Amino acid sequence: MEYKNTTTRNLREIGEKLGVAHLLEGSVQRVANKVRVNAQLIDARNDAHLWAQTYDRDLADVFAIQSEIAEAIAQQLQAHLSSREKAQINTIPTTDLVAYDLFLRARQLGDLANNPDAKGSLLQAIMLLEEAVRRDPKFVRAHCLMCEIHLELYWGGFDHTDARRDLARVALQNAESLQPDSGEVHMQKGIYAYHGFRDYDRALSEFELARRLLPNEARLYEILGAVDRRTARWKEAEEVFRRAVELDPINFSVLEEAGFTFQGLRRYREAEPLLKRALAISPNDPFARGGLGWNAFCEKGDVTAWRKELESVANNGPEGARGVAFLSLLCAWAERDRAAAERAVALVPPEARLRAGLGLPRSN
Repeated sequence: MEYKNTTTRNLREIGEKLGVAHLLEGSVQRVANKVRVNAQLIDARNDAHLWAQTYDRDLADVFAIQSEIAEAIAQQLQAHLSSREKAQINTIPTTDLVAYDLFLRARQLGDLANNPDAKGSLLQAIMLLEEAVRRDPKFVRAHCLMCEIHLELYWGGFDHTDARRDLARVALQNAESLQPDSGEVHMQKGIYAYHGFRDYDRALSEFELARRLLPNEARLYEILGAVDRRTARWKEAEEVFRRAVELDPINFSVLEEAGFTFQGLRRYREAEPLLKRALAISPNDPFARGGLGWNAFCEKGDVTAWRKELESVANNGPEGARGVAFLSLLCAWAERDRAAAERAVALVPPEARLRAGLGLPRSN
């Protein structure tokens, strides 16, 4: 909803920020079981209105409206759609709108950026998805998301048990039984191999299959880049993260992970703008803030930036508290202050991602 305010937005600037030439603008009005959707296609470069249409339908037809709009835009832009792309456009994720709403709420809870209660949010997301698939057992995307969130609990150390991994396997099997050849299923099979078993070869194989079917899925490129990094395929990691940023330039996780990739390549000046863009979305994230300080330290041996970021995070109340200990540890390590480092370690909350970060000083 970042661009909802019509009085302050500049379409050319939005187009440039998103890296697109055309924008789709619209509104939705709902009365009882009826819905009106107004959509218009705009050339962001000159504010020219290329196409507009109003759809008055039953609420149950909302996904059909979405498909019609996509096909109309493709026609206006003279874009050729393959038979597979047309089939994807016309595929309805679920016939149950309540289930779809549960899915969207779960997906939002699964975004752990700057979340002080990551485990609680993930468990709540699982509950929502269980209700979604209870209402519609054929809801493939809900099964896939459930698999991924179970794996996040496992991989992130919140519940690193065979039982949790088995729950991910069951969700994946449910999705695969419904659409074994879908891109979403292949992507989840790759994540299952990666986060469940650290089987990088199998993960890469599944991701390549998924990429043929989901060539514009930013999440796929993000997770593929993470595997490339872990297998020292740095050139490939750089390429896929660049693509992920192109596809979703306002996604916090994509921007942060792309920044960390350039840090791994010791290209700190390329990492810096990516991390700053990530912080513009989630200002309290301790890793993005620590990353900016890391750039200054690696280039100049200066811990001033870390101290500045530490003060900023400390002033953000409970949401910032989780990052204080982590950033304090980096400062203490850089200053070779063992006593301060031990105090910082004792204060790091029992959150898997922060605890994993304790190994950073030892790895450099």
